[in-house]
Amino acid sequence: MRTTKVVGLAVGAAVAAVASYPLLWREWCRTWGATEDEALATLPGDDLLLRPDLLTTRAITVEAPPSRIWPWLVQMGSGRGGAYTYDWIENLFGLNMHSADEILPQFQDLRIGEVLPVGEGGPKLLVEVLEPDHALVLRSDDGRWVWAFVLHEIPGGTRLISRNRIAVPDASPLVRWFNQLVMEPGSLVMEQKMLRGIKQRAERRL
Repeated sequence: MRTTKVVGLAVGAAVAAVASYPLLWREWCRTWGATEDEALATLPGDDLLLRPDLLTTRAITVEAPPSRIWPWLVQMGSGRGGAYTYDWIENLFGLNMHSADEILPQFQDLRIGEVLPVGEGGPKLLVEVLEPDHALVLRSDDGRWVWAFVLHEIPGGTRLISRNRIAVPDASPLVRWFNQLVMEPGSLVMEQKMLRGIKQRAERRL
């Protein structure tokens, strides 16, 4: 009976969390770490996908100048510097992500039009905006995903902002429901780890 009661309470809590997410948690999930001004700001790459179905703006303060963060950004990708998140989760999907703990010189000469791979079967992310120490914007080859990294220098460090704009115009209501209640929170789990991973690496004295 006690086990049944515990299971019932757990199920009830899960149902309550799902039901309350759109009203109580969704905005926090989509703007984790970002100020209101950052969430509302126009950032490089916004014009590449004007009406996204999903928009997230997440940020973190890094106690290092933009020049110490930039090398970690440009070497990201499968078979490159990884994504600084939970590699074991990434690799469950065959993405071949192995997060580097050092700056890799062979991947520092990134150029407009170059592809940052996300696994063999994943989307190809093309470099659309490349402003050293300020903005790196990637767009998937199907045009449905724009991912921007923006560096704003502040006293004592840098605000690292990550914005995702995703369009799913042909998604069914069920898929949209799944994206909102599962994929959005899941993306936060991965992205907050990534931002903290970049912060930890950039703040470390090499």
